[in-house]
Amino acid sequence: MNDIKLTELLTLEKLEEGLYRGVSWDLGFRALFGGQVMGQALAAAQQTVEPERVAHSYHCYFLLPGDAHKPVVYDVENMRDGRSFCTRRVKAIQGGRTIFFMTVSFQSPEDGLTHQHGDMPDVPAPESLQPDIRYYENVLDKLPAVMVEKLAYHRPIDMRTVQAINPMAPKVMEPMRYVWMKTSSVLADDLNQHQTTLAYASDYYFLVTALQPHGMSIMNRSVRMATIDHAMWFHRPFRFDDWLLYCMESPFSGNARGLVRGQIFNRAGQLVASTMQEGLMRKIGD
Repeated sequence: MNDIKLTELLTLEKLEEGLYRGVSWDLGFRALFGGQVMGQALAAAQQTVEPERVAHSYHCYFLLPGDAHKPVVYDVENMRDGRSFCTRRVKAIQGGRTIFFMTVSFQSPEDGLTHQHGDMPDVPAPESLQPDIRYYENVLDKLPAVMVEKLAYHRPIDMRTVQAINPMAPKVMEPMRYVWMKTSSVLADDLNQHQTTLAYASDYYFLVTALQPHGMSIMNRSVRMATIDHAMWFHRPFRFDDWLLYCMESPFSGNARGLVRGQIFNRAGQLVASTMQEGLMRKIGD
């Protein structure tokens, strides 16, 4: 199972024009991992546009929990084809029910005014940090059996958190998290592939950042968490088989919801993507 590749998960079976099917991975969470649906939905949309069109943003809503033991069907609707931009709407279906919607906008690359306000945080290099999965491998006897079985499905992304965070013994922390990440395997020279794999990874650690000021972790069974909506903007070409720094912060939580935003930098300090997400954060019994 160590040889599983993320690119295989994000390679879809074409059923007919505009209709695709993807397999599912069970990562040991309570429901289907949201990153999988985002990456596969983006991959489906990419197959319906001209090769020179590049995704620059997507916005999505999670309507129902997905089942990690069943495949997902993606129905792509062509909403607009313009001279510079085109738009696709993707519906994810399981068991005859729509579980997710995504709207993706594509653009033909062109020159324009360019600026970047704000520098990448000064953090330790990824080579000086141990992979996050190493922590879980060292405490296998303390993990739920289902998580031990599913660890292999987390290895395709090498993630290295800058701050030391012990999910078994959480403490009150500022709602900020910095994580270096890249794919464990080399990817093709295809920007589409780098975008779909980053879309997949963009859901890791994101909403749980909003738990940090409350001294809680995702392993706390007294809180129910689920993504409501997620948006991502791609600013410039990048490679996700090289290190990217994912900077996450949560400016607000309340009314049983948490808001998080993210910036993703390459090693040269260039901002390559931005993210936003809101999710359910409900105390059990509330």
